[in-house]
Amino acid sequence: MKQFSSYDRKQHFEKLTQEEWDVLVIGGGITGSGIALDAASRGMKTAVVEMQDYAAGTSSRSTKLVHGGLRYLKQFEVKMVAEVGKEREIVYENGPHVTTPEWMMLPFHEGGNFGPLSTNVGLRVYDYLAGVKKSERRTMFSPEEAIEREPLVKRDGLKGAGFYVEYKTDDARLTLDVMKKAVEYGALSTNYAKVVDFIYNDHGKLVGAKVEDTVSGEQYHVKAKKIVNAGGPWVDDLREIDGSKKGKTLQLTKGVHLVFDQSVFPLKQAIYFDSPDGRMIFAIPRDGKTYVGTTDTKYESEIAHPTMTEEDRDYILGAIHMMFPTVEVTADDVESSWAGVRPLIHEEGKDPSEISRKDEIFVSDSGLISMAGGKLTGYRKMSQHAVNLVRDQIMEEYGIRYSDSETKNMPISGGEVGGSKGFEKFKLERVQIGTAMGMDEAKATQLVQLYGANVDKVFDIYKNRQDDAKKAGIDPVVFAQLVYGLEHELTYKPVDFFIRRTAALFFNIQYVRDHKEAVIDYMAKELNYSDEQKREYTEELERLMKEAVNPIEYI
Repeated sequence: MKQFSSYDRKQHFEKLTQEEWDVLVIGGGITGSGIALDAASRGMKTAVVEMQDYAAGTSSRSTKLVHGGLRYLKQFEVKMVAEVGKEREIVYENGPHVTTPEWMMLPFHEGGNFGPLSTNVGLRVYDYLAGVKKSERRTMFSPEEAIEREPLVKRDGLKGAGFYVEYKTDDARLTLDVMKKAVEYGALSTNYAKVVDFIYNDHGKLVGAKVEDTVSGEQYHVKAKKIVNAGGPWVDDLREIDGSKKGKTLQLTKGVHLVFDQSVFPLKQAIYFDSPDGRMIFAIPRDGKTYVGTTDTKYESEIAHPTMTEEDRDYILGAIHMMFPTVEVTADDVESSWAGVRPLIHEEGKDPSEISRKDEIFVSDSGLISMAGGKLTGYRKMSQHAVNLVRDQIMEEYGIRYSDSETKNMPISGGEVGGSKGFEKFKLERVQIGTAMGMDEAKATQLVQLYGANVDKVFDIYKNRQDDAKKAGIDPVVFAQLVYGLEHELTYKPVDFFIRRTAALFFNIQYVRDHKEAVIDYMAKELNYSDEQKREYTEELERLMKEAVNPIEYI
């Protein structure tokens, strides 16, 4: 059995029931993946179940930045800014293929929420708290320098700009590569596996969970010494099953992002700006596109399927027109979009944009450990706190000793390239290998950036299975990515591949249109879809494509 292959789904579920796990992690987002890696790398017998696909919830629907939380200085969240600012560098060095520095410009205008003094002081404090290295510390621009850097920025009332470094990421790939590293350390992890109930002993203490394979409908009893609820927006749902949803609860907020082609929104420089009502918005160039978000609004609808409203869309379009007055984009120019739900800890009387992003751990009377709140950037530290608690409880109850966390200097899967400096040399070498095999240089570069050290396996498939690709009627590069996803990334449904393994639905929707039919046919054949499954999965992908282009019609 391969550890992370979709061909072995049945065996994964069977193995789940054959062991008593030290820790069962519920949730395959960035928090659950981080907890799995921290626990497995300490030697704990670790299992993970994710009811959808990895990162299908919040962890593929963020602003795709590993950022230090500059905005939270305004709320005096000094400790959090200091901690996540330092974590940012760790995330980068452990996975330089999925996280890269991005210089961000923060323009300030007459009458805006930021001014020259507050921006200068704020960024200086930020550099200090976050331990920013010298080469990435803030600088200040005059109005002329700001316009030279990004000519699209509004010139009326422009008083200057701050310039500082954030880190951009592919949030779903980051999550997946953390989980893959956990699997390398022996964790058993499977997707489309939903916890439907808990199992208790005679004293009312948790001893396991009932897990349903949502593909086959079969249920399995999984035994575990400790259970960690890392369900993100579903944390309270699991607490409700446990009968322990009391005290602090989640406040879900929604973020929305619009994607435009650079031909209609030719942004050169990432911009962080405030809208008239004080909400902060990012505009970021990426791979020939420009994406803009987010809004912070309360969300009380379907968690698994958040959608953008007309009000959300028009809010972002209005913000674009305010900050970039020569950019005349309309709703018709939206090439793709996504909406995501953030699980924050409820704070009475606060607007969604003001709620703290701090994380907390709740422990129920039955022993359920629930992780709530937090930020993508701080996932490793959050995971460490949760696993420390598990370690201490296991030591107290079973006398088994486990070590401290070792993830600070641990490359994630694909990150075994010698850190950020080593990755530059690695990338040059691997791009040369790709082009020597006949691959387009831009495509080879994209693959190296996407897979890091794992690109060698993708290249092997590309080189050795050209005939299979031709027979399947699939472009050889797409075929190599798909086969790698099936064999090494637990890719089971077409949406897994087109959204979370490649991000194509968000940033290259034409790629999805061009390849979806051949990809679905191949997956159906390889994974033995029934006719009903193939129809269902095809309809799911097509619906999400339509929603991405024009979500207002599908609310």
